[in-house]
Amino acid sequence: MTKSLPAARSRSPGSELEGTDTAYEQSIVIPNRLITIADTFEKKEHSWFVTSQIPTDLSIQVQDVTFNVHKYPLVSKCGYIGRLELQPSISNFGYDLKLENLPGGAETFEIILKFCYGLPVDFNSNNIAPLRCASEYLDMSEEYEDGNLISKTEAFLTLVILSSWKETITVIKSCETLSPWAENLQIVRRCCDSIAWKASRENSTCGDIVNEEGRWFEDVATLRIDHFTRIVTTVKAKGTKPEIIGKCIIHYAKKWLPGMDVELEGLRGYGYGKNELQFSVSKGGNEEGGVGHKEQRTIIESLVSILPPQQEAVPCKFFLQILKMAMVYSASPALISELEKRVGMMLEDAKVNDLLIPNYKNEDHGKLVNSTEHNTMHNVDVVQRIVEYFLMQEQQQQQKQQKIGKTSVSRLLDNYLAEIARDPNLSITKFQVLAESLPENARTCHDGLYRAIDTYLKSHASLAEHDRRKLCKIMNCEKLSLDACTHAAQNERLPLRTVVQVLFSEQVKMRTAMQGKETAPRTDNSEQEESQSSTSVEIRNLRTELENVKTRMGGLQSDYSELQREYEKLSHRQKIVPGWSSGWRKIKNSFHTKVEGDETSNQQRRSNSTSRRSGWRRRLSLS
Repeated sequence: MTKSLPAARSRSPGSELEGTDTAYEQSIVIPNRLITIADTFEKKEHSWFVTSQIPTDLSIQVQDVTFNVHKYPLVSKCGYIGRLELQPSISNFGYDLKLENLPGGAETFEIILKFCYGLPVDFNSNNIAPLRCASEYLDMSEEYEDGNLISKTEAFLTLVILSSWKETITVIKSCETLSPWAENLQIVRRCCDSIAWKASRENSTCGDIVNEEGRWFEDVATLRIDHFTRIVTTVKAKGTKPEIIGKCIIHYAKKWLPGMDVELEGLRGYGYGKNELQFSVSKGGNEEGGVGHKEQRTIIESLVSILPPQQEAVPCKFFLQILKMAMVYSASPALISELEKRVGMMLEDAKVNDLLIPNYKNEDHGKLVNSTEHNTMHNVDVVQRIVEYFLMQEQQQQQKQQKIGKTSVSRLLDNYLAEIARDPNLSITKFQVLAESLPENARTCHDGLYRAIDTYLKSHASLAEHDRRKLCKIMNCEKLSLDACTHAAQNERLPLRTVVQVLFSEQVKMRTAMQGKETAPRTDNSEQEESQSSTSVEIRNLRTELENVKTRMGGLQSDYSELQREYEKLSHRQKIVPGWSSGWRKIKNSFHTKVEGDETSNQQRRSNSTSRRSGWRRRLSLS
């Protein structure tokens, strides 16, 4: 928005002169005579001239541009220049002056010269802040002339700029190169307060969070990080919902932090060249040019400092993303520790891919480590600390009798172990420490842990036998499902002692299944539920078969007892013996025929059941 202000007039007598068709003229009083100065200017490369009948007597250098002007128009309005003791120069321009660090530079000084010569000046959102700062620098106050530049720029800033959202955003951007003048003159503070007030008012009038994201998300994301943090802090102080603040911060981070969406999708393949682990990383997001390593670190630290403390404000995925960026850009250990604590507080909401943090080394700004001690693909130590923070949080929650997601975290950790187990440089110690970090009662089913161990053994085929036994001690065979036991019993990678334990556990489970007694406690674990549901049909069939066998055996037993009594009554009769022997043989053959028929039927059912279990083993194979 622009506004054309009337030309400043001199208060000297005789100032009202007629204008010409080609240029606006103004009378300036010089001692002992009246001089008319034309308003035409010429620019030649790095020089700026006033075309006039009166020769210029002052040369002012601003940056790399030299302005050849008249001394009196500037002295009459600029207190700074009037207080200088200008010395005659050896050039033909009379005096020389160099204005160093003038806010706005040569472009702003050119507008000031037009104002001093009484020419119309257009104020807009792009030049108002530089003009306000430069007028303060030159001391263009009301002391030297009514309606001087300080008062005019201040009025335009207050009445025009701060009433418009778009113009205020533009002014804040223009202040990025005006430090410390814009800060000292409260231009930035007033603009940020105006934006924050409008944003909080818009949020309070919108009931839908989607609408609350409106225009201010995108507009404030274009600002420099210090201005952004000031606006967000003010908006947060006005009672805006934490979810809205979190969404705004996420939007800004994705715009200014290239690589926020980097995901490590497991080990695509590995090879060794000069002891370097090679892998591929898929990267997304827009990159902002011109932002260096130090600026990126400043952005990360500033964003973390204004994150709302509420857990629902920002998802766990964002915390892990910003944690990766903090490690890439060598953020302070205190900030990294703070992020790890925040992740640990909401670890049950994390995903496996989010936990796959590349093992960067800070001194090379995100390059992979090549040393033999830390050349693993993933940074396991970070995840270890996150789990420890989670356990600390769990202990606090248990004291407050609040529920926490141990089951989901145990499943998450087992899946993470299965992913990192493919890394050939991962030591057995790190794997074991991380696997044992959760308490024993956290896992109600060890199928996921068995899968991770089996993956590690497969990727480390040269592992010694005692290391295999050491690794398998982590797993509790009694907490394996029936299908996992069947798979482990046939796994050649497991130590013999572990296989024996698995076989014993499988026999116990089969026996309890046949007896219809479940010794395992009921849990809400999804893996245990799947394993139980997969054998429920088989168990019901076996129970039905047992009941049928018992019924038939009871009937045969009754027939046998009755025949036994008949035999005792007729044993003294010799004439009945041949007939009785013949009848007994028929009954005995009939009895064996029924039993064999029942056994054949049972064998067929067991064969069908075994084939079904084999099919389930193939589908649930963990290898």
